[in-house]
Amino acid sequence: MADYIFKSTVLILPGLGNSGEGHWQTLWEKEYNFIRVQQHDWDTPVCNRWIETIDKKIEELNTTDVILVGHSLACCTIAFWAQRYNRKINGALLVAPSDTEAETYPSGTSGFTPMPSNKLPFPSIAVASTDDYYVTKERAASFADAWGSELIQIGPAGHINVAAGFGKWDEGLALLKRLDSREI
Repeated sequence: MADYIFKSTVLILPGLGNSGEGHWQTLWEKEYNFIRVQQHDWDTPVCNRWIETIDKKIEELNTTDVILVGHSLACCTIAFWAQRYNRKINGALLVAPSDTEAETYPSGTSGFTPMPSNKLPFPSIAVASTDDYYVTKERAASFADAWGSELIQIGPAGHINVAAGFGKWDEGLALLKRLDSREI
């Protein structure tokens, strides 16, 4: 895949537990100098704190030229953030959105239910697997529809993380480039 130059400021938003060394978010962050939003508590997060942290980071940057790249729990966090702050940004790439209302979702999070169903005030692409343990393909489609996101289901790809065999994930970078180029 070709090397990309991004015009937007890209913020990496990991989900529950953060994204480790081999995770595509970490690899992108290192290769493209993206900015990881560091949350106070990765293991027992509180929704209000996570969305406040996102907003503070965007205010620090003093720009609307931002793309958020969320994985798992960060996808609904982005929707909650958009609902509260209604900021116009360049877009969001929402990968493997977890269903916090599902029985399969881990305990320990606070304030992430019910799942937000607000239309996002910016372009977004939701990427979902057809066999993700944390969300059914039907629920992923309903979230994307509610958020006004373009849905891309990539087939059986687990939770689109290291455990599912995802490293740099060039296909995801191409989707991010579409958002950066405003081709959505």
